Amino acid sequence: MSSSSLFNASLSPLNPNQHPIRRHPSPSLLRHRPVAVSCTSDGNTTSPIETSVKPRRTENTIRDDARLHRSTAVNPFSARYVPFNAPPNSSEHYSLDEIVYRSRSGGLLDVEHDMDALKHFDGAYWRDLFDSRVGKSTWPYGSGVWSKKEWVLPEIDDDDIVSAFEGNSNLFWAERFGKQFLEMNDLWVKHCGISHTGSFKDLGMTVLVSQVNRLRKMNRPVVGVGCASTGDTSAALSAYCAAAGIPSIVFLPANKISMAQLVQPIANGAFVLSIDSDFDGCMKLIREVTSELPIYLANSLNSLRLEGQKTAAIEILQQFDWQAPEWVIVPGGNLGNIYAFYKGFKMCQELGLVDRIPRLVCAQAANANPLYLHYKSGWKDFKPMTASTTFASAIQIGDPVSIDRAVYALKQCDGIVEEATEEELMDAMAQADSTGMFICPHTGVALTALFKLRKQGVIAPTDRTVVVSTAHGLKFTQSKVDYHSKAIPDMACRFSNPPVEVKADFGAVMDVLKSYLGSQKLRS
Repeated sequence: MSSSSLFNASLSPLNPNQHPIRRHPSPSLLRHRPVAVSCTSDGNTTSPIETSVKPRRTENTIRDDARLHRSTAVNPFSARYVPFNAPPNSSEHYSLDEIVYRSRSGGLLDVEHDMDALKHFDGAYWRDLFDSRVGKSTWPYGSGVWSKKEWVLPEIDDDDIVSAFEGNSNLFWAERFGKQFLEMNDLWVKHCGISHTGSFKDLGMTVLVSQVNRLRKMNRPVVGVGCASTGDTSAALSAYCAAAGIPSIVFLPANKISMAQLVQPIANGAFVLSIDSDFDGCMKLIREVTSELPIYLANSLNSLRLEGQKTAAIEILQQFDWQAPEWVIVPGGNLGNIYAFYKGFKMCQELGLVDRIPRLVCAQAANANPLYLHYKSGWKDFKPMTASTTFASAIQIGDPVSIDRAVYALKQCDGIVEEATEEELMDAMAQADSTGMFICPHTGVALTALFKLRKQGVIAPTDRTVVVSTAHGLKFTQSKVDYHSKAIPDMACRFSNPPVEVKADFGAVMDVLKSYLGSQKLRS
């Protein structure tokens, strides 16, 4: 049976011939369980008690259950590759089952969805459908990515999906940080690093590896999946390939990523090549290799990954009860993610889930800032650069693949580009950590951009602002150790908090504690 006819039962109402557009939909019944009201002995009611029928335990897995509840209804949705930002009269397009990374002219590709089919159902329908899947274990909708399957890879069979139920990441109200350092009361941090492999890259990799899994079942010539990486991409690729039993090949720049990042692909069984080059050199090599060998390219040159990454934007809107914030700040290196966020927000606007989209800010490390320089020049001719070493190692990229995508996205939403020096990003990271977070240096770059835009008056104190945290701070502990040890040359480390050495003596300990408590009292 073709994948187009294999459609989950939860989507059977999507047949336009059976159910016309609901302009005024009733509240989704899928979000509510039966409610019973308890009574006291005198007949008075007490607070409602939620009851639910526990499912009968069987030998079936959640995949088996998904197969049992499949619908035979025809899937009305589809997607295809098209040249990125192609003119309206362009007829060039490719099936997602083709192995293609560039257009005929050598430009980037984009995944184009059949928006007319999606528009057969109004915004209220999509909001209800997506909300009904949150927090469930139903395959594959327990994933924050695959809960939006119709907008991601609508034609893939559920059996081909490789998922760790990624996404659904915490949207953290940075109450103390916002008030103490920025005089803001509506600042939020989207912790995309609280994920399966510790970074936002999981969102895109579940989509790409699922499609590769499908291609291999179709006997397409794919022996493995390869990527060049600054650390996080390789971690995500190796984990998802390991889950699917697909060989993964990783090109890493030697001595330029953290040990925590390096050990992830090694532990997941990837074939790791440590290349004596930077990321841009590794990227050049992997592109040459994948053009000669049946190895599927997993870098963000491949637009499939952006389909997963865009769901973080949809998720932000969902977490704000489908209200758009004023600003979203995203760290930028290879620049696919800033376009992915724009695409997610724009789809929600076009399909009626929200009435406006946020302004986007792309934040770059000053040591790897080609987009920032391009922006400051008034978007004149883009010039790649050789990136210098930065603590924000995952965005240490001087020749970003997705430069055209990023420029397009920022122009469409009146976006801004900012930069952060090494001292600025490390100070911002330490300040955030001191208020209960544990962020990566790349999030420090984004917070630095926020500091600057607040100081300039561009972002107002009451503007609802979301800073995207792209990776978990546990991947970058050495940078934190160096900062708090004041071991970084030519850096003041103003917010360092080193441990105090004290003798194993009661009096000595009391003296130190009294001094500390006295200083805390003065601060308060």
